[in-house]
Amino acid sequence: MAMSGGSDDGAPMMDMNMTPLIDVLLVLLIMFIITIPVATHAVNIDLPVPSQNENQPEVDPITNKIVLTPNDEILWNGEPISQGGLVANLQQSLTFAVEPELQFEPEANASYDLSAKVLNIIKASGVTRFGFVGNDQYRQFGTGE
Repeated sequence: MAMSGGSDDGAPMMDMNMTPLIDVLLVLLIMFIITIPVATHAVNIDLPVPSQNENQPEVDPITNKIVLTPNDEILWNGEPISQGGLVANLQQSLTFAVEPELQFEPEANASYDLSAKVLNIIKASGVTRFGFVGNDQYRQFGTGE
């Protein structure tokens, strides 16, 4: 039986058989793909430990608001708090029968690094009722002063 482009005159075929070459290349490709290590994206950070001796604001049983200022301050319901105090307040908020809502509102020029740290603290605390507020003031790009 003649192949495409060949003739059926009984002469030996002079073209190289590509099927084994392609099979070997596909097997090598699969082996390389399998041996590539899986990329894991993990950020390892040391979370602050809550201290019992600092004066920290009270936890509201209904709604608590965290505001980040451009001066790298963390405000809990309008009062300054440290990262350790934040951890303690988040743990205390989880002890209520109904978990209070936690609102997060960084100001326009607040530090991105501080925002990321505070969000990691909130995530590690296990808070489930969490929301971003105040985003409506940034509807148009570049209006935050």
